[in-house]
Amino acid sequence: MEYTQLGRTGLSVSRLCLGTMNFGPHTTEPDSHAIMDTAHEVGINFFDTANVYGGPGHRGRTEEILGSWFAQGGGRREKTVLATKLYGQTGDWPNEGRLSALHVRRAVEDSLRRLGTDHIDLYQMHHVDRATPWEEIWQAMEVLVAQGKVLYVGSSNFGGWHLAQAQEAARARHFLGLVSEQSIYNLAVRSVELEVAPAAEHYGIGLIPWSPLFSGILGGVLRKEREGVRRLADGWVAEEVAKRREQLEAYEDFAAELGEEPGDIALAWLLSRPAVTAPIVGPRTLEQLHAAVRALDLTLDQKSLDRLDEIFPGFKPAPEAYAW
Repeated sequence: MEYTQLGRTGLSVSRLCLGTMNFGPHTTEPDSHAIMDTAHEVGINFFDTANVYGGPGHRGRTEEILGSWFAQGGGRREKTVLATKLYGQTGDWPNEGRLSALHVRRAVEDSLRRLGTDHIDLYQMHHVDRATPWEEIWQAMEVLVAQGKVLYVGSSNFGGWHLAQAQEAARARHFLGLVSEQSIYNLAVRSVELEVAPAAEHYGIGLIPWSPLFSGILGGVLRKEREGVRRLADGWVAEEVAKRREQLEAYEDFAAELGEEPGDIALAWLLSRPAVTAPIVGPRTLEQLHAAVRALDLTLDQKSLDRLDEIFPGFKPAPEAYAW
């Protein structure tokens, strides 16, 4: 396993982050435990979850599954860089969501209880809260850091100007501020290259891509469809495949030409991108976890990277992407 520092911090994390969103809704608790044990065995020390994961009517269940795994001991908690999130609505009453100081205080206590731990290594804001001023957010986070309940603070789904706004507000308070940003980023969805990635790189914020395989679309979906391994369901995935079929055919042909799995290429490409710390892989099964780890052994040369840019054109940083 390869390790890197999370943004500008001294914290060492694996180049792959284990996403746990499937734990509970799609993966049983015993199978989830087996996946986490295997993640440690292959050297993954960076786990990501959220307080709303668990499926409809079971929000928080995923954190509980991590908590029951930590409770088995054996250094499980100590070996894990634990990241969770807050923002999403956890109930029907006012102040059970977003980033008010009141909700921040309640949300962290609830997550600590479910996770069965005394601190969260990386506490991430799941979305920008346009209704709460940064002075209030940072004051609440400073209290958690001072109490030892949170070590680092990150963001998710922020725009580039949100990152800048957050960091300048933190700097004025002499606070470390954001150390990571979790954004959707993959070969097919590259809009973060306009503003988010340059801002993250400038401020020393580690970029943590979610949906690196674009919900499986970049994992050889056409080949699996032909082989009868996967049948496209109705919905946005089928619409994306239909819209991108010619592009995906070129991509899967290129993967076959290299003799590599499409999913491995998609992850290896992300690992080559500036500011990227660790893509989030969210396996439902052990087989999917092992498949993701294979990508660490793949290094794409410049010719291959150029070909991928031809198939999936990206963006120059703004304003050059749309102006001179």
